[in-house]
Amino acid sequence: MIPEDLRTLSMMDWLENDLLLDIKTLEPASGDASFRRYFRIFTDEQNFIVMDAPPERENVAAFIKIANFLSQADVSVPTVFRQNLADGFLLLEDFGSTSYLQTLSLETAPALYQSALASLLKLQTNVFLRNTDLPRYDHALLTRELDIFEEWFLGELLDTTITPELWQPVKTLLIESALSQPAVFVHRDYHSRNLMVLETNSPGILDFQDAVIGPITYDAVSLLRDCYIAWPQPQIDAWLSGYYQNLTQAGLVTASLETFRRWFDLMGLQRHLKAIGIFARLDIRDQKPNYLNAIPRTLNYAVSVAAAYPELKAFGDFLEHIALPDDLS
Repeated sequence: MIPEDLRTLSMMDWLENDLLLDIKTLEPASGDASFRRYFRIFTDEQNFIVMDAPPERENVAAFIKIANFLSQADVSVPTVFRQNLADGFLLLEDFGSTSYLQTLSLETAPALYQSALASLLKLQTNVFLRNTDLPRYDHALLTRELDIFEEWFLGELLDTTITPELWQPVKTLLIESALSQPAVFVHRDYHSRNLMVLETNSPGILDFQDAVIGPITYDAVSLLRDCYIAWPQPQIDAWLSGYYQNLTQAGLVTASLETFRRWFDLMGLQRHLKAIGIFARLDIRDQKPNYLNAIPRTLNYAVSVAAAYPELKAFGDFLEHIALPDDLS
């Protein structure tokens, strides 16, 4: 069912009267955690995806700019066929409707993750940072993200607090670890819902418009400790070790594997705390309660990492006994 709102009518006017497309069918293509909407349109010649991104809420120009960077990096991103920056509409290549999340199983995972990690390596080696003018994952941004966890999950969803004596050392540890890593192109949401299965040069990569320059382990954490699907720790260790070898061969990492794993774990804790806060915010502010389903898995990642590091034991106890109530476990 297509909503008959003013933006949909404006979008259809652009497609049919400006682009002269003879649209046979229009249907929703996917949901989104942002203010963007996606529609699939069918014509006699081919299918397209239309992005509806309100200009006052979303940065369509950033999507186009980063799509160009990634295309030049030899990874698969949707071609932008036509654009309407004033109204916030893009006509995009259709990558189909089969995401990694829909396809992953014990049988398919090895090949799919091999392709995903190969594309991630291209992102980190082929995107030349000096030419991108991307924002940095700096101290201020990392702090704001951790504050989302405190404000929206602890404060708004659970109506609880964390003492500064417990919380501030955790924030300092996670931020210092992130900033100590080599800086590369960071997609920020490189996970199974944003990777599409393609016949050639798979995966197709979506939702990259918020990319930054930041820690080298960030996207690997997004992929291997996915908020939407979990794998046994030995399998994650194997994938991570192989990826570490590729990074060292590419000259992107000179640290030991032990240091790299610590970076990965602490980066994952930072990301998962932020994600938990965002899931709570999507429920409370944006009336998108389905994202609450991802909180237990994501919290369990955080509890497991905290348990592995003595300096995080007290925080892990807090997460397990205070922030992991029965109705979310």
